[in-house]
Amino acid sequence: MGWLRVCALALVSTVAVSASTGLCQGRDLPGSNPIIRDTFLADPAPLVVGDTLYLYVDHDEARDGEMFNMREWMVYSTTDMKTWKAYPPILNIADLTWAKKDAWAPQAVQKNGKFYLYVPAEHDDTHPGKAIGVAVSDSPTGPFKDARGSALITNEMTPKGEHSWEDIDPTVLTDRDGTSWIAWGNRQCYIAKLKPNMIELDGPITEITPPHYVEGPWLHRRGDLYYLTYASMDPTGKDRNERVAYATAPSIQGPWTYRGELTGSAANSFTIHPGIAEFKGQSYLFLHNASLTIGDQKGALGRRAITVEHLRYNPDGTMKPVIQTQAGVSVPPAE
Repeated sequence: MGWLRVCALALVSTVAVSASTGLCQGRDLPGSNPIIRDTFLADPAPLVVGDTLYLYVDHDEARDGEMFNMREWMVYSTTDMKTWKAYPPILNIADLTWAKKDAWAPQAVQKNGKFYLYVPAEHDDTHPGKAIGVAVSDSPTGPFKDARGSALITNEMTPKGEHSWEDIDPTVLTDRDGTSWIAWGNRQCYIAKLKPNMIELDGPITEITPPHYVEGPWLHRRGDLYYLTYASMDPTGKDRNERVAYATAPSIQGPWTYRGELTGSAANSFTIHPGIAEFKGQSYLFLHNASLTIGDQKGALGRRAITVEHLRYNPDGTMKPVIQTQAGVSVPPAE
């Protein structure tokens, strides 16, 4: 598959994101997939601040023979969805005194004049298993520092799980009344209210697991409808790779109605991870796949790349199925 070759290298401080039309034909089209081609990245989480979209990601550093090697979180920004600016890493596992490895899927939100970054990691032996922490910064590009000095959510707080990586993939939504909610989980999906300070839970943890749920939840609201988009598994069992499905609700607390699959599985990747944003009048779905090759390192489970597609809605608020493409947003959205 020759199209997997890197067609253009990014400049030093700005990732001039290239684009392939399927084959390298002398010039790439800005906005095509993968959108960042000089670094393996996964688990995209967009945040719009004014006229800029910031994209929070984790850094895949696995070499051959490794499944995952992820030690830091990063951010990129764009004002046009074509060219992406890179920044120094915003947070490292070593910055969390309670964590020992696995800088997995983050999400950042803005509130109280600050930026809060919610991150999962492997806790040390005092609370074995995955946990979720929160870091804070005065800037969307960091640097971020641990806001608590301890994890916000630990494995023993969600006892229904039968595995140690249940507490991963946080997503946070601040509702119109100013209340913020955090959802997360692998195999089960949990939700809890956050206190106004954004670094403590404010009430019980409840379960909202929708059909075929695996991991990677993303909360957003459009009009009066709430959306829970997530990595799911084919209910027929024919495809063991994750895809994206979603549910909707009239309230953040449900009831949630399953709406079906939004995308198929990702190229060359067992995992997939949705992030949704509206930016300058257009809606976008961010994902990852493993279609990128950098040097002698081909895409793999621990070497993924970020993609983005146009997202469209039906009049009733349901989302139209999304086909993953190489063209990405280098072409206008379909009518």
